[in-house]
Amino acid sequence: WDTSDWESVEEETAGQKDPWLQDCVVSLSPCSDLLVVAREHRAVFLSAKWRTDDSGREEMTLTVSWSGTLSSEEGECVSSAICIPLASQKRSSTGRPDWTCVVVGFTSGYVRFYTESGVLLLAQLLHEDPVLRLKCRTYEIPRHPGVTEQHEELSILYPGAMVTIDGFSLFQSLRACRNQVARAAAAGSDVIQPPPLAYKKWGLQDMDTIVDHSSVGIMTLCVFDQMKNASILGGFSASVKGSPPAMSQYVTVGAGPYTGFYYAVEGSSQPLLSHVALAVASKLTSALFSAASGWLGWNKNKTEEEAVQKQKPKVEPATPLGIRFGLPDSRRHGESICLSPCNTLAGVTDDFGRVTLLDLARGIAIRMWKGKVHNPNLKNLHIIILFLKMILSTNVRLLEIHFNCILLFLLHFSDKKSEQAKDMHLVKRLTTLLKSRDVEPDILESEARSILLDIKHPAIKKQALESLLSNKNAPVSCLTNITCALHDTLKQKDPEEVDITLLQLCSSQLKLLQLYTDIHQLHSAPNVEGSTENQDSLEGIEDELSRIGPTLQHYAQHSSRPSVSFAQDSPDSPPPAQTFLSQMEVTDDGELKVIRGSEAEWNQLGNFLFWGCLCGKSPRHKVCETLQQAGISPQQLLSLLLSVWLQREKEVLQKPVESVRNLHTLLAALSNMKGAVEESWDPQSVSPWWQQVRCTCIQSHNAAAALLAALVAHRAAKASITSRADSKLQSEWEAVSLELEQWVVCVRQLEDVLVLQTLLLVPPLQGPAGGATVQCSIKTLLEGGTGGIADSVSKWVFKQSMAPERLKEILQKRENTDGDDKRHKEGEEGNEEKELLVAVCQRFPHSLSPDLLFAHCCWEYVVQWNKDPEEGRYLCWAVEHLKLISSPHIQLGISTMMWSTFIVKRFSAAAFLMEKVGKAPKDRLCRRDVGMGDKAMTSFLGCCVQLLQVLMEADSAVEEVSAPELSVEEAWCGAEGPASIAELALDQRGVHFPLVQHHCLLASLLHAAMTFSLRVKPLSLFDSKGKNAFFRDLTTIQLMPSGDMDPGLVSLRQEFLLRVLTGWVQAIDDFSSSASGSPPLPSTGPKADWWPSMCLELGSLLQVNPDILQRHLVCELYNQGLDLRAEEVMLEVEDKDVLGSQLLVLTGQRLSYSLLHSQSQTQAAMELLARLPPTLCTWLKAMDPSELRCPLVPLPQTSRLVGRLIEMLPEKHAQYSLALHLLEAIEALTTED
Repeated sequence: WDTSDWESVEEETAGQKDPWLQDCVVSLSPCSDLLVVAREHRAVFLSAKWRTDDSGREEMTLTVSWSGTLSSEEGECVSSAICIPLASQKRSSTGRPDWTCVVVGFTSGYVRFYTESGVLLLAQLLHEDPVLRLKCRTYEIPRHPGVTEQHEELSILYPGAMVTIDGFSLFQSLRACRNQVARAAAAGSDVIQPPPLAYKKWGLQDMDTIVDHSSVGIMTLCVFDQMKNASILGGFSASVKGSPPAMSQYVTVGAGPYTGFYYAVEGSSQPLLSHVALAVASKLTSALFSAASGWLGWNKNKTEEEAVQKQKPKVEPATPLGIRFGLPDSRRHGESICLSPCNTLAGVTDDFGRVTLLDLARGIAIRMWKGKVHNPNLKNLHIIILFLKMILSTNVRLLEIHFNCILLFLLHFSDKKSEQAKDMHLVKRLTTLLKSRDVEPDILESEARSILLDIKHPAIKKQALESLLSNKNAPVSCLTNITCALHDTLKQKDPEEVDITLLQLCSSQLKLLQLYTDIHQLHSAPNVEGSTENQDSLEGIEDELSRIGPTLQHYAQHSSRPSVSFAQDSPDSPPPAQTFLSQMEVTDDGELKVIRGSEAEWNQLGNFLFWGCLCGKSPRHKVCETLQQAGISPQQLLSLLLSVWLQREKEVLQKPVESVRNLHTLLAALSNMKGAVEESWDPQSVSPWWQQVRCTCIQSHNAAAALLAALVAHRAAKASITSRADSKLQSEWEAVSLELEQWVVCVRQLEDVLVLQTLLLVPPLQGPAGGATVQCSIKTLLEGGTGGIADSVSKWVFKQSMAPERLKEILQKRENTDGDDKRHKEGEEGNEEKELLVAVCQRFPHSLSPDLLFAHCCWEYVVQWNKDPEEGRYLCWAVEHLKLISSPHIQLGISTMMWSTFIVKRFSAAAFLMEKVGKAPKDRLCRRDVGMGDKAMTSFLGCCVQLLQVLMEADSAVEEVSAPELSVEEAWCGAEGPASIAELALDQRGVHFPLVQHHCLLASLLHAAMTFSLRVKPLSLFDSKGKNAFFRDLTTIQLMPSGDMDPGLVSLRQEFLLRVLTGWVQAIDDFSSSASGSPPLPSTGPKADWWPSMCLELGSLLQVNPDILQRHLVCELYNQGLDLRAEEVMLEVEDKDVLGSQLLVLTGQRLSYSLLHSQSQTQAAMELLARLPPTLCTWLKAMDPSELRCPLVPLPQTSRLVGRLIEMLPEKHAQYSLALHLLEAIEALTTED
């Protein structure tokens, strides 16, 4: 095959995106008179019409006969379509069909039938899977030997099933429905159910994926094949029937296997009768239905009809049909199959770009052709090539051929010596010429001009000219000269012979090329207007610039981050002429219209037109005059000017005074253009021209450039309105006040945004920046709702890793800034972070009130902790921010939201995990069940305790103060969007205090168990009521434990609390020093000083005697050798007798160790032991010093302890004398030492 013609087209389109048509479902009627194009839920029906063109030639065109929505089920889309021409007599061979039925399959499984005008006739749900493919087999008189008579049949392929509908039954139903539509449109009759469809449904088995199919028809095996199949399937002893059975053959393609052969014996499955899902409408008001609704009826039956429509029909099960055999190829996936007219061969395409020819009778592949892999533009072309020699009759059906394939074949088989073929050859020459980069401009111009003038056909000449104008290698002079030559040639011809479209194209492109050349020359030539032009244009703005000057400097300092750029990407370089042409079009009235493309293209065009003027390098008035004469609307010019001003913010801020002056000149020039500020402007409304400037500034994220533009526009608008009012004798004062008031608000908002954006640009003092800076504008802040500003600042606070106390300090200093301004500047000079934050808070006194900012910071930190629970510091700081909120109402609401949104799920998981393992779980289990490690879980549980404590304190305080009234600044009262965190907090319901306290109790137990690695089942420390109340909504009232608790539970609780106290004493041992007193303990962790008091509080809640805990703590401290701390706690013990007995044993253990168990026993100690009373000596020998964790304690400490004992024990106490003997022994031992 000679493929040179269509391969060149393929090469040209290789770099482009796939045509939109590739995403559509396309079906062409076999009679070529109806084309259906559908995508998703919409479709267009195009009918063939003959018309005579201007030259008298008749040509067929496709016109839209109907367009609209096809789907009626929610979420369904079109997945397949087919056009079926219907005639009144099936054996008629004269004339054309009566009408064409459009059959459409949907992803919901529905198959719907429409007329050419989009009227829905019938809908069937035969299987609840997406329809993959619709195919139709038409009745044909047997023309080939051995081929039986084949009847009409519509086959529908689903992912795992296939439905075949008898053609005669389908024809009867469609004819009845169509007749009913005609009668209903004319007279309005009752609904008549069409006759049901006869169909068969096969469940295709043993194939992984099926994407296409072909119903070959009924076939009968010869006797040999019948005996061969019986031997293979039944073995040596198999028997056969007298006559071979008739079978329907189906061939499928897909994967696993690549091709499958199915045989259904006639009579093995009885035909099913369908349940009609959609009836014909009655009492129509119009003959044309809405394809989306199906039918229109009277309003009185609307409810009944909707109920019928929503009720899906019954779907019959499929008859299983096993695969007989297939062609296995694990790497090859079939894509489509096409049957030959003789029903003996089939062509199969696959994803390797191959075309395989199958012998259907033998079930083998007899030929394979190679194609191009993964070329969507040719996905059906190879099928046409394969059967080109076979399909020579008039029954050619191009059902699924895209337009590009048809065009390629028409060109391929046309006469290359014809005029059109010659023109196409010239186009190919021009394409080759434009692709070559080493051609001299003069040669390129002469060759291209010669080729373009030699092309005869106007449409091809137009195509060639467009190709030339879009080529980036051709210089502007070349484009201008060639277009001018073609334009002159056309002008010299007879006007009746000239193609108007081509002439208009030449004229418009010449105008655009001339504009491009003029603008380029103005920017290239020196500015002759003088640098002193409009020196007074900044009158009234200097004060504003000096006032905001420091903020602009801070903003410029932080926004000008270093970046890499390339010379060819510089915004100062003008765009190629081809790009300029693609962005402009000439309207019918000769005006120029800028085509809004991508943001980068728009900015590039704005740079080309205005940046030289803004820099002062180009004559501003001449550029504006040139653009005005070209016919570009001032609104589009204003949009381009503002876009380049905002985009080049960095350069603008380098010379703000000069840039503002130039902007004012350009803005004034554009405002004076015709059509800018309308003369008929309604005095009761704002000016659309100035509103455009405001809208652009409001949406801009370039805060500094937007503010400067607003200042310039405000002054220009004020001057313009004042002059108009003077000319109209002061008749527009109301409009003046409204317009200027809008500018005052806009400037105020932009100043606020500038200060806020400057703060947000400040990078963290330590570590990386941590993600992109939040870009804000007036629009985004208004859309962010009343809490948008506080939310932006809270995100900045998080990035800065600013401690809550530091933020509190800055906010407190804000209130004293006026009185202590000098002192703060002297004391903290250079603290830019603090100064900017104070400045932002002063501009937003309501939106950034301390409570609102603390609330948003709290929420931001808990959100970030939820993303990474290992960062326990985030949750700790969230709770700290929560504590700083002064309003108990806001505090209560945020605590409740934090608990229910982020905390309770992990908290319950931790409790259940600890209950399951019976001890503090290991790291692996914590990560598996709670989503964090063991250390992070310990910190988390501590934060839970603090959160619930804050919640209880806030709940107790809400009755004492009234709820705060939240407000916003006057300039920002138009905020629309989500409510702030504080507003949501105030809307929360109150909590049930006992339930919160119940959870706080559990959190404390869990925290203690994790901190000291204790064995405990925390939920088992509560009765059934207590267990059931856990993890419930804190706002609900639950049945709580009451009365005396079971002594067994109380004993378990007491044992746990005693172990907590023991763990704390062991932890603080390193912090003790008997010589220098008791040093201070840390505020967090296992050595925190609040653990004993917390255990006492828990004891009172858990019905544990607090005195037992106090005595245990005293004994543990003495046991650890921490005598000074023990003496402090001893003062709070009530039962001194019991404590004295306990300490007497401990003293005996110390003395026993010194006299009997110490390795450094002295002679004096041995002599003292001999002098001791026998009862004391026996008692000391019975003591076990190994129970002491610190047995070697200085004797003065032990002597002091015995003195305390004698003070505590009454004289009548049974062990009082023993205590006296101990005192004497220790004093004697001390004296001898």
